[in-house]
Amino acid sequence: MIKKRNWGAVVYPESAPEDWIEILKLKGISFAVSPLHDKDINPTGEPKKSHYHIILCFPGPTTDKSVNDILKELNQPIAIPLESVRGYYRYLTHKDNPEKYQYDERKIQLFNGFDVSDVLNNFEVFQGLKAIQNIIIQNNINEYSLLMDYLLENEFMDLWNIASSHTLFLNTYITSKRHFHEDIVNKLNS
Repeated sequence: MIKKRNWGAVVYPESAPEDWIEILKLKGISFAVSPLHDKDINPTGEPKKSHYHIILCFPGPTTDKSVNDILKELNQPIAIPLESVRGYYRYLTHKDNPEKYQYDERKIQLFNGFDVSDVLNNFEVFQGLKAIQNIIIQNNINEYSLLMDYLLENEFMDLWNIASSHTLFLNTYITSKRHFHEDIVNKLNS
C-alpha cells in the first residue's frame, strides 16, 4: 500500500461520466485538470486517444486504494503517486517537453482551492507578479476587484491564482497608484 498526499491520473472522456468534474468537486478534493490532450502522437505516429491529465491533492496522506476507488467511479486507469506536483503541473501542457504538442496554459482548470502558487517556484511566482503589474499599468486598473475580474475574464488562471494569493501586495500597489494619481489631480486643481 502506498500513501501520498498528491496523485496524478489520466481521464479519458469517452469512458468517463459526463459530470466527472462535478463528481470530483463534490468529493472536496483540490484538483487541476489539463487542457484536453487531443493532439498527442504515439511513437508509431498514430494519434493517441484524447485524454486529460489531472492532479489530485488531498489534505493528508491518502492510500492508493482510496484514490483508485475514486478513479473507478470515473471509469479511469489507476493513479500514480506524485513525487513532484510542480513537475506534473508543468506536464499538463508539456511545458518541458518541446518535442510534444504544447497546450495552452490558460486552459488549465483549477478546482476546490488548488493553489498554483504551491507548485510554482519563486522565480515563476515573481515572473507572474511582474506580468500582473504590467497588466495593471497597461489597463490603468485602479481597483483590486477589477484586476481579478480582468484576469478571470481573459482566462489568465495562473495569474489569477497568483493574484489571489498575493492580495496584500497587489491591493497595496493598486491603492498606492490610485492615491498618487488623486494627489496629482488635486495639486493641478489647486
